[in-house]
Amino acid sequence: MTTVLIKHPVEDYDKWKNAFDAFIDNRKAGGEKSYHIYRTINNQNNVVVIFEWDNAENAIIFLQSDELKAAMQEAGVAGPPEINIMETEDKGEP
Repeated sequence: MTTVLIKHPVEDYDKWKNAFDAFIDNRKAGGEKSYHIYRTINNQNNVVVIFEWDNAENAIIFLQSDELKAAMQEAGVAGPPEINIMETEDKGEP
């Protein structure tokens, strides 16, 4: 399973979240399996989203799509996203 971590500021969290939710079918069709949304404590408009994706190739294709870029702009993403695509190296519990 591939993990995608995206961090970016948004103009208005509620507007962004509505757009994020409306884009779910596109994300699922692109290979998304699940997501977690986090907001920084000192600025609720700083968003971190961690996705599980079916594979790295599909994640890259989706993340480079013009459709996603347009949706992010429409949603009020206020700066360039930091995107990391990762594969699990190790996992454990204390």
